[in-house]
Amino acid sequence: MKKHPHYIPAFHFHWLTRWYDPIMRRLFPESRIKTALIAQARIQPGQDVLDVGCGTGTLTLMIKQIQPDAGVNGLDMDPQILDIARRKAEQTGVTIVLQQGTATCLPYPDESFDHVFASLMLHHLTQQDKQQALREAFRVLKPGGELHIADFGKPQDLAMWLISLVMRWAEEVHDTFWVYCRFL
Repeated sequence: MKKHPHYIPAFHFHWLTRWYDPIMRRLFPESRIKTALIAQARIQPGQDVLDVGCGTGTLTLMIKQIQPDAGVNGLDMDPQILDIARRKAEQTGVTIVLQQGTATCLPYPDESFDHVFASLMLHHLTQQDKQQALREAFRVLKPGGELHIADFGKPQDLAMWLISLVMRWAEEVHDTFWVYCRFL
């Protein structure tokens, strides 16, 4: 397996990237979680939104579809997955701004966004990188802005524990599975 020195592709291998959306739709309640995350944000017309680790753009596009008058940006390190996000945006006729970059060094000025989202992304980062990514998220938030996080929590039963073992391998998950995380 060839890895980019700065990121792990979705599902660990580049050849699996194109299967990310179909697999997630079948195995994970991604749409329900992301809809709840957007609802809690109460995004208003004219607000600026950043989706850090946007992947295939599912959340980024959902935000823009729910609040078409918001400025919506997606950022991800993987150019292949950003190509999928761009195709999805073209197919749906939704205008979003997609950019390649890293959560630990956001390419935006201070106080640029009203909302920053990190959905199913932080588990990819080491503890040190999580801390830096959160510092960066707060740096680019406008005064009074909000950070919205959804990620995996502690497995609650044997089935989820087994799934977490597969995920730890498939996505090179760092310590998030063993720390109980909830929506902020």
